[in-house]
Amino acid sequence: MSDFRQEFLSFSRAHGVLAFGAYTLKSGRVSPYFFNTGKFQTGGALAKLGDFYAQAILASGVQFDQLYGPAYKGIPLACSIAIALAARGRDVPYSFNRKEAKDHGEGGMIVGAPLTGRVLIVDDVISAGTSVRESVEMIRSSGATPAGVAITLDRMERGLGTTSAVQEVEASYKIPVVAIATLNDVMRYVEADASLAPHREVTLAYRAQYGA
Repeated sequence: MSDFRQEFLSFSRAHGVLAFGAYTLKSGRVSPYFFNTGKFQTGGALAKLGDFYAQAILASGVQFDQLYGPAYKGIPLACSIAIALAARGRDVPYSFNRKEAKDHGEGGMIVGAPLTGRVLIVDDVISAGTSVRESVEMIRSSGATPAGVAITLDRMERGLGTTSAVQEVEASYKIPVVAIATLNDVMRYVEADASLAPHREVTLAYRAQYGA
């Protein structure tokens, strides 16, 4: 596990974003861990999160010309990632959408840079894939090309079928999904931390049962 992924999981745990126990998900499954990006609630945490995204994006090699954050969660993410990328020598434009079109002033649905070229979508997680679908439609309708999706964590967990939500997005839109960390990284994190020993077997069992 590369250093920034291990650091990201430690950072997430310190902020209560990553927690271990027994958590009933929307699907009804009882997960041995929970990941809630809503607990990144300070300027410092958001700045650090943006830098973790930037590191994962640059490490992935995905080719893109600008960032796009779907409202609402994607808005602060797009801003923080753009700042972090600029600090790392990659200055790119960013934009986000309004929930409702503005009929005065500059008008339209997009705030920030016009959608052109290869556009990287940035969001917190992929669950049902609805946000990605709407983003892809928005980007294509503007004459631009979806370049991929960047998220915090890939749970690598099956949906209703045999594939995960991330795999479904990659197959449906023929674009890569870049995650700061995956379930495999979480497993390595659990195995490396003695305090998490009680959660190792149940996490392994959960992955064996529901992993994609």
